[in-house]
Amino acid sequence: MTSKKAPNFKIPSTSNEVFQLNKLKSKFVVLYFYPKDDTPGCTLETKDFNSLLSKFKKHDCSIYGISKDNLKSHLKFKEKYDVKFDLLADEKKEAIKSYKVWGKKKFLGVEFMGIIRSTFLIKDNKIIKEWRSVKVKDHAKEVLNFLSLIVYKKHTNKRCA
Repeated sequence: MTSKKAPNFKIPSTSNEVFQLNKLKSKFVVLYFYPKDDTPGCTLETKDFNSLLSKFKKHDCSIYGISKDNLKSHLKFKEKYDVKFDLLADEKKEAIKSYKVWGKKKFLGVEFMGIIRSTFLIKDNKIIKEWRSVKVKDHAKEVLNFLSLIVYKKHTNKRCA
């Protein structure tokens, strides 16, 4: 488990407010970086996080998806799949670069620069777990299971003390 400071950033969100990580009031935050709205892998990942949202919320955890798509694209994507959490538009790649998720990718033998699918679990502005080069299938479940384990351990440790 890591515990380094989570870089703060200010970028537009689909709630029409400027998102600032260090202003969040929830106990836990999941930031997942994905390459592009409405593409197969990104859609599956977003739908998975969306379907598990109530379980994340039970642990006082907010979820935010980030890509370099603009707000118009995010709003369309959010509406199409009835996404219940905010998507963040990082057109200037501010958060993308500060979390070091921009890099060389390869698709069909062609190399290009893009977002390397990654997820960060944050508490008190500290990264407590990161997943890099994420495979979409069951990823949201994996993040939820890890979060549940942390919450469970904390809960049982308090009872034993």
